Amino acid sequence: MAGNTDVSFGILLPQGWRLDLPAESSSGEQWRILVDAAKKIESLGFGGLWVYDHFHTFPIKEERSVFEAWTTLTALAGLTKTIRLGQLVTCYAYRSPAILAKMSSCLDVISNGRLEFGIGAGWYEDEFSAYGLPYPKAAVRIAQLRETVQIVKNMWTEHETTFSGKYYKIRNTLNYPKPIQKPHPPITIGGGGEKLTLRVVAEHGDRWNIDLGCGLGQSKHKLSVLRDHCKSAGRDFDEIEISIHRDIMVGEDKKKIELALGKEYEMLCSWYREHNRLPIDYETFVRGRKFHGSPVQCAEQMKEFVKLGVSHFVMYVRDLLETRPLRLIAEEVIPAVIRR
Repeated sequence: MAGNTDVSFGILLPQGWRLDLPAESSSGEQWRILVDAAKKIESLGFGGLWVYDHFHTFPIKEERSVFEAWTTLTALAGLTKTIRLGQLVTCYAYRSPAILAKMSSCLDVISNGRLEFGIGAGWYEDEFSAYGLPYPKAAVRIAQLRETVQIVKNMWTEHETTFSGKYYKIRNTLNYPKPIQKPHPPITIGGGGEKLTLRVVAEHGDRWNIDLGCGLGQSKHKLSVLRDHCKSAGRDFDEIEISIHRDIMVGEDKKKIELALGKEYEMLCSWYREHNRLPIDYETFVRGRKFHGSPVQCAEQMKEFVKLGVSHFVMYVRDLLETRPLRLIAEEVIPAVIRR
């Protein structure tokens, strides 16, 4: 809840994007690394395993394995015991609403009630085109997102569902098994559009996720907008949890971290120049989108978001293949945040 003092922590798994593996690594080796990482994360006491919903790498399109979100989580459900399993976030358009309701119900049962259902309007136009999917304007995508969430919730909870919207229609649809979680699995909605997306969050979301590029000041503003939408919708703002997705680069060696930040900045600049995009600002696109520094410094940066009402952190660890960063987060960063 926005006013809740409990804070939980999850890790975004490496499905292929930015996974620092040798080019000759086989897909089987990459899968084994992903599984080992998932088990390690659970053993260290993190609350959630999260995956993104993409079909190929970005921002650079490479011939590298990318494991699909829902099949990955289904496999991990059988290989883990207690950790929650979520998507940050499912693109509504990649699967029909009724099929998504069916898949998510089954995963909640298979995982014994551990599903975190994340969903958003999608943004990666190149991926839509590559997979033969229409990419309508933002207002249409968000309207379709709203109908998708309505259909999924109805199919989770109703004996038989009939829905007739502007974009989707289903008739006398049965969905069994139903999810284990009651009244239904929690719904995380991603995206920061103030006029439309945050209105959908106010109407249907159990949690709003603050995206990677949203800084402290911008997050505060958007939470104020969300509060206004809740008021208009007759919804208690404090019913909605707030999560945030951030990269984290933690270590005791300040010089090494600064070197890694600079290397990442150069990589991003190179890609943006190659694709004739606008130049990127170092503070915004490298420092501003990640927690970085010593464990104490990372904890202090996270505490600023806790003050805004953030109750769940989803972190991407670039060097997840190494145990040390995860241990630093679990044993030093998280306790410092909780002690706030």
